[in-house]
Amino acid sequence: MIELTDISKTFNVRKKTINAVQDVNLKINDGEIYGIVGYSGAGKSTLVRMFNGLETPSTGTVTINGTVMSELSGKALRDERQKMGMIFQYFNLLWSRTVIENIAFPLELTKVPKAERLAKAEALIKTVGLEGRENAYPSELSGGQQQRVAIARALANDPKILLSDEATSGLDPKTTDEVLDLLLKINKELNITIVVITHEMHVIRKICDRMAVMDDGKVVEEGSVFEIFRHPQEEITKRFVSEEETPQLDDTTVVINELLAQVPTGKIVKLTFHGDQAKLPIISEMLRQFPEVDLNIVDGSIHQTQEGSIGTLYLQLLGDEAEINGAEEYLHKMRVGTEVIRGE
Repeated sequence: MIELTDISKTFNVRKKTINAVQDVNLKINDGEIYGIVGYSGAGKSTLVRMFNGLETPSTGTVTINGTVMSELSGKALRDERQKMGMIFQYFNLLWSRTVIENIAFPLELTKVPKAERLAKAEALIKTVGLEGRENAYPSELSGGQQQRVAIARALANDPKILLSDEATSGLDPKTTDEVLDLLLKINKELNITIVVITHEMHVIRKICDRMAVMDDGKVVEEGSVFEIFRHPQEEITKRFVSEEETPQLDDTTVVINELLAQVPTGKIVKLTFHGDQAKLPIISEMLRQFPEVDLNIVDGSIHQTQEGSIGTLYLQLLGDEAEINGAEEYLHKMRVGTEVIRGE
């Protein structure tokens, strides 16, 4: 388990005091994928550097599997760092070394015999799906392939924890999903705890079990990804959740405006379905109970989290006001999130 207790980090720069991290308390369970999300300058990268002792807390303790990292130095600290792998946005590969040589490099530093480290590197090449590219140089690889090499290298010492600091930020959407699928595979097959630092909610939603939202050095919201996507509490969290839906929302707004120009009456509502709700015939049952209600479907989507599905559906409800109100009450009874976007 990773446990952060009253963690703060202060920097003194040009006679100014910068509170990079303030009073953070978190627990990350063994074997889970935990996401820390925040905009640039929120303090998330500084926080993760305290996990492996690259930064020392100004106050508080970082305890990993019973070991207080801030109390270590020298060989003891280096030994603990070997139990953690780290991947970065810009890969940090050695350009003069081949794929297999890059992956084997951490084992070379720890004096592992050559035959053993090459065998381990070959096994990791299969794990990350780079068979046939063993002797290629980084310049001959795509960005996604380079990140796979970096992931394999981070796994060379059989770490218990993998730290991912904006590892997909420089990748296109398709390659990002491929890397995220690989991290999910590694988590499940090797039972490695993965801590993901990112500003992309898509990354959090796709692979993380739990998450924390950071702003101005503080953790402002924390919990399961599923619950935070269902009911974000803080304004910054709501902004993150809405930003992931922005392309859809832009299209939806256009459709709503076109629909209202043709049929300016009724209500436009946004429905949010959670888990098994997304698979139930709730709308058809609503229409059976309130046959005087007509509807137009504006837009809809379903997103997957590790804990379940979250679906959204935009409808225009038309008809008698009492019947529409009854339909809304039925949706509330079925625990469907209902938000009136525009109404009479």
